[in-house]
Formats: sequence, C-alpha cells, structure tokens
Amino acid sequence: MSFTLIGKHEKDSRANRDGYVNAMLEMMEADPTIMHVDCDLEGCINTGKLAKAFPERTINAGIAEANAMGIGAGLCATGKNVWVHSFGCFASRRAFDQAFMSCAYAKLPVHVLGSDPGVCAAYNGGTHMPFEDCALYLSVPGSVVVDPADMAQTYALTKAITASGKFSYMRLIRKGFTTVYADGSEFELGKGVVLKEGKDVTIIASGIMVDEALKAEETLAAEGISAKVIDMHTWKPLDEELILASAKETGCVVTAENHNVTCGLGSAITRVLAKNCPVPVEMVGVEDRFGQVGAESFLREEYGLTAAHIVEAAKAAIARK
Repeated sequence: MSFTLIGKHEKDSRANRDGYVNAMLEMMEADPTIMHVDCDLEGCINTGKLAKAFPERTINAGIAEANAMGIGAGLCATGKNVWVHSFGCFASRRAFDQAFMSCAYAKLPVHVLGSDPGVCAAYNGGTHMPFEDCALYLSVPGSVVVDPADMAQTYALTKAITASGKFSYMRLIRKGFTTVYADGSEFELGKGVVLKEGKDVTIIASGIMVDEALKAEETLAAEGISAKVIDMHTWKPLDEELILASAKETGCVVTAENHNVTCGLGSAITRVLAKNCPVPVEMVGVEDRFGQVGAESFLREEYGLTAAHIVEAAKAAIARK
C-alpha cells in the first residue's frame, strides 16, 4: 500500500467514473477474460468507451437489472471475470436476490458496481438514493464491500477487486468529487489507511466522508483536540486490527458514512469494538431516513454528513470517555 494524501479539499474537474473506466480499459487490454455488463447506463458512467474498445466483451443488458446479474453469473461460470453495473439503488435493492443466489451462493465471484451512492444521487431523489446498499451486500457470506473516496482510489480498488477472485460490491461516485489522493496511489483490500495521527479521538470514514473527516481534524486541531483519521475504504473484510489498536490509543471513536448508520460502517465497527474493546462511539451518517430530491450540498447538511457534524460527534465521544 502506497499513497500520497492531497488534503486540499478541492473539487476535481474530472469525472470520478473514469477511475473505473480507465482501470477497466487497461485490464481488458491485458486480460481477455475481463468483461463489463451494464444496464442501459453506459452514458452515465462512460462505459461506452469499453463498448467501443471491446464490443465483444461489453454487454448492455438494458433496464433489466435482475437479468444483468444472471448474465454476469453465466459469464463468470464460463471463466470470465465480470463486472455488472447499475445505479446503486437498482444494483442492490432490485437485483439483490439474483446477486445473492445466482452469483454469491453459486460461488461465482461477480463484481457488482453501484453508482450514485447515498446523497450522490442528488436530483434523482429518494427512489434512486441508496442508504442501504452496502447493508445488503455486507450480509452476503464471504463478500467484499468497498466505498472509495475519489478517482485515484476508485482506479486502484477496481484493479484490486478484479484480481481478488471474490464476490464483491463497490460503490461509485459518478461525477464531481473532492480529490483526497494523488493519482498512482495504491490500496489493499481489507486494510484501512491512516491519514492523520492523533491521541484524543479516532475518526473512521469512507467515501465522500473521508474529506469531511480531514476537514473536521483541522477544525479540532485548531481547538487543541488531536484526532486520528482513518479511511476505511473496505467495509468487509473490515480492518479489525487497525480499529482496535486505534480505539485503545485514543479511547473513543467516531464513524462517518454516506449510508444508514443502523446497518452500515458504523454498526460494523461498533460490533467489533463491543466484543473486543468497548469505548464510546458516535456515528455520523443517515439516521434511519429515506432519501429526497435536492442538491448534494443541501442533502449533506440535511442528513448530517458534514465536517461540522463530525466535529460535534468527536467532542461528544471525548466527553463520554
């Protein structure tokens, strides 16, 4: 694992989806077994590039997500290394039975890609806003569940998952994103990344909340509070060793996720801590609510997904020590 932290909190002009597409183009060039199945969303995540370069290995299953999972399973059963994409709401809720039975239960390592996770669905609204997608895939025995923060991490983890031989689910921010890592950074599945060292509180975040955690660390530092910041890009398998070591070091934990806290990263981390190292935990995320229409900036405030909310949670956790 080798990474360079940018930490400037700047929006990138590129589309994050190209982290996936560029990785796939390189891998498909080198490995004729790699394939992509889409659900009539090639324009949404730019996988038209894959169809143009490798038309015989890029399949548009149409707006038929359950069928797309079946296609992915069938291809995988014949020795292909397959990714299946749809919006996160459809890749999870709509096609979960087929993903579970046809792929995972059948021991076929299909890689599911769910785009527009959580509030990133923005103006597509509550019907398209998955706050429970990772919860479903966390429940699959032996699954890998990943929530990348930016384009560099999406690129690296796409390659890592493809090489894993594991049934997996990866979230995908489609367009605008805040740069956290420099291009060329490398990451290991199941291994969290320590971005900042600290002694008063541990903040564990993933996806769009990683940059918010870094901003929160700066605010806390200005107030004399030392926060350790961890990017837990892999929710399963979870880096329990890092979680426990950090909890023992700081004595309290804050989790931050673009997901329902009742069944996501925070609950997974709390389960580990409750069994092995009980410490105060505060969870920043969606509190058992449905999505709604709005700009992402509005939705982040509405659902408490900001640096300010992490700062508040950190102070609450410290007070409970």
